[in-house]
Amino acid sequence: MKHFISIYDHSSEELYELLEHASRIKEYQKKGRPFITLSEKVLFMIFEKPSTRTRISFEVGMLQLGGHALYLSPRDLQMGRGETIADTARVLSRYGDGIMIRTFSHDIVKELAENASIPVINGLSDLLHPCQIMSDLLTIKEHLGRIDKVKIAYLGDGNNVCNSWLNASCRFSFSLTVATPKTRKPDEEILKRAIKEAKEEVKITDDPYDAVKDADILYTDVWESMGQEGTTAKFATFRKFQINDELLAHSQKSPLVMHCLPAHRGEEITDSVMDGKNSIVWDQAENRLHFQKALLDKLLS
Repeated sequence: MKHFISIYDHSSEELYELLEHASRIKEYQKKGRPFITLSEKVLFMIFEKPSTRTRISFEVGMLQLGGHALYLSPRDLQMGRGETIADTARVLSRYGDGIMIRTFSHDIVKELAENASIPVINGLSDLLHPCQIMSDLLTIKEHLGRIDKVKIAYLGDGNNVCNSWLNASCRFSFSLTVATPKTRKPDEEILKRAIKEAKEEVKITDDPYDAVKDADILYTDVWESMGQEGTTAKFATFRKFQINDELLAHSQKSPLVMHCLPAHRGEEITDSVMDGKNSIVWDQAENRLHFQKALLDKLLS
């Protein structure tokens, strides 16, 4: 494993091993046992988009592994003033041991990886959010004891998180129903590939009630991603996709509820559900740290 750009790039075996490693690292931390494998290693963190969880989890993760994380905003780099992405990748490769980037354009992530001689991690792009979904799979495994045969319903915008769930369906044996407005479907190429290659069934619908009826997991995200605000009349478009008590009651099971955060409470999810007994949102947030520590250890040690 050289880079971590997309879940689809890696084998099922590699991805399952990462999850197992994350579980081991989490157990070490719970028992107060140090796990220092990246002493004196340096991770460059490039943020074109601000973040709470991504920055904190990577920075704390590097610290706990014994390394250092250096935050780089657009003001700290020459990329915004004419230096090419390729040249930036080559220079950073001479100074440190890894690059994590959170950016608007997936092409930037790919170009960085193509030109860097050190590992590049996709912390989020407009197309994909692979670290989030791997952390979520760790959370599902903890709560349900398995990933295989789990039924996941994704509701809302067909965004980068949705695209990464579709990629994950090609590597893990869960079934996935994607419920989005007809005008907000996921990436067409990623969707077609998932329907063809998924290990279990992948469906797309514009009926949220059909999606949740036998789901083990209900998953949602913001209706408009950062940088895309104002691109849709969101309340009219998304209202029926809100995860609320009525929708939860429509499920034949008592599904767990997930949200990758930040949440716009009262929009894609209500307070009563997010703070309710079915919610595992905070476990999700914590597991960003543990999965990413496993990933950093794998790539940088």
